[in-house]
Amino acid sequence: MRSLAGPLSNGLIPGRRDSTSAVLGFLPETDESPVQYAYPPPPGVPWENAGYDHRSVEIVDARRLRVRPWVDSMGFDLWDAPSAVRDFRDHKVVREIYYAEARELALMVTGGREAYVFDHLVRRRGPGRTPLNFGRGSADGFAPANGRLHNDFTEASGRQRLALDLPDPDARRNVQSFCIINIWRPINGPVLDAPLALCDARTVSTGDLVEGEVRYPNRTGWIYLCRHSPWQRWYYYSAMDRNEALVFKQYDSVLSGVSRFTPHGAFDHPQAPPDAPPRESIEVRCLVTF
Repeated sequence: MRSLAGPLSNGLIPGRRDSTSAVLGFLPETDESPVQYAYPPPPGVPWENAGYDHRSVEIVDARRLRVRPWVDSMGFDLWDAPSAVRDFRDHKVVREIYYAEARELALMVTGGREAYVFDHLVRRRGPGRTPLNFGRGSADGFAPANGRLHNDFTEASGRQRLALDLPDPDARRNVQSFCIINIWRPINGPVLDAPLALCDARTVSTGDLVEGEVRYPNRTGWIYLCRHSPWQRWYYYSAMDRNEALVFKQYDSVLSGVSRFTPHGAFDHPQAPPDAPPRESIEVRCLVTF
């Protein structure tokens, strides 16, 4: 695998705009603790209790930036990373081949010592461009695109992840620091429908992030939901193809000097062709130790 060279000029798409104005799904002001269900909730209980603050914001095409983003500063980075996997819907092949590729890429991007891939998810936008929500339900057996702006881990759940991947206390004592990254890749050609928006980690304040609960049938997870701030700066990569991998930070145990959280979510691109195929993608999450 090799990095895109220079100021991303190799990735420029002729005729593409430098930015677009699109609607993102923020968390509104609320006194309730946000709760989302990843399975049908009990009778009379809503899928999620927080609602959406839909706002139109400028989303810049990061391919047009003169200075290339870096995962430890802006929180994300795009890599040219062809995969040997042909069918990402085959979970056995993904675990046997793609996990190893993802570990290699994670170490290359971060300079870490060890990398542990702990899960993956294949997503597909529902037919007819169904409205973007928290990604509940399924589209032909796939998880839908997630239009709720979020960060996969909180301060607490990020710390807890280390013990899950390194249950041996002696192994954990040898870890000076660690981070958790998400590696996101298209799997059916250029993404024109429901691309992924990411917030420049340098423009996210702690007050923008609100801890939310995600309830699964057998466990509860914790994520950050994102409130709108005029100081935030949002980016995406136009027409990402399957040979490209978007790497972005979801947690870092280092408290200052590096990116720590990168809110993200799908959005409806206003210039998407009417006949654009539904976006299909795979994401893997990886813990990297130093």
